Amino acid sequence: MHPMLNIAVRAARNAGQVIVKGFANPDNVETRQKGLSDFVTNVDLDAENAVVNTIRKSYPEHTIIGEECGELAGSNADYQWIIDPLDGTTNFMKGIPHFAVSIALRVKGRTEQAVVYDPIRDELFTASRGAGAQLNGYRIRAGKAKDLSNTVLATGFPFKQKHQTDAYLAMFKAMFIQCADIRRAGAASLDLAYVAAGRVDGYWELGLKPWDSAAGSLIAREAGAIVTDFVGGHNYERSGNVVCANPKVLKEMLATIREHLPESLAN
Repeated sequence: MHPMLNIAVRAARNAGQVIVKGFANPDNVETRQKGLSDFVTNVDLDAENAVVNTIRKSYPEHTIIGEECGELAGSNADYQWIIDPLDGTTNFMKGIPHFAVSIALRVKGRTEQAVVYDPIRDELFTASRGAGAQLNGYRIRAGKAKDLSNTVLATGFPFKQKHQTDAYLAMFKAMFIQCADIRRAGAASLDLAYVAAGRVDGYWELGLKPWDSAAGSLIAREAGAIVTDFVGGHNYERSGNVVCANPKVLKEMLATIREHLPESLAN
């Protein structure tokens, strides 16, 4: 394992311990609202501290960008850790056991290492660029579906961009008619990891932040999936609009999305 991936795994497991302890003691969880349908808990913050402290102990000069902490600048800006200490906060708050720690390392703008850790199931998804993706140390590959028929897709509702509801629901309807079924589980990092593991055949969502998709997208790509924006380009990190699947399923998903794509989502 690459030394920096090893640190990412250690950080994710340390955060996972904080999260599991909080999940087992819901009376001790404190919640506040950051924005529309956007919440943060004391467990998010404690888990983020666990990640930051673990990384800083080994790499004090690196920059860290997190959902809650913002940018913690280091003396070496070529190395950026992109972290979401608790992806799926709403699930966590409601007692739904589906959430993850997401950690990615970018070197000179390119994602090189990635970890998505589900502490409830103790499932550790990892990837190093060019070295494939693994789940608990075993190689994983995206599914082999040849088209949308009989596929199970994953998605996320645009709960922070409800002005896009009509466009999204048009995509959803068109996709649903063509596939076997659709899942909406509530943690983007795990949706991408599940594509990598072949548990779902494709995934799309709009309005994501870099910490939602940075780790999961590398894991998916290293497992043989393709990750694009809604027009098939590489702008998904800036736009936040993500589509992920194997090449054949992706082609059909993009064609379906394109039929219902408003100009506001085409950038």
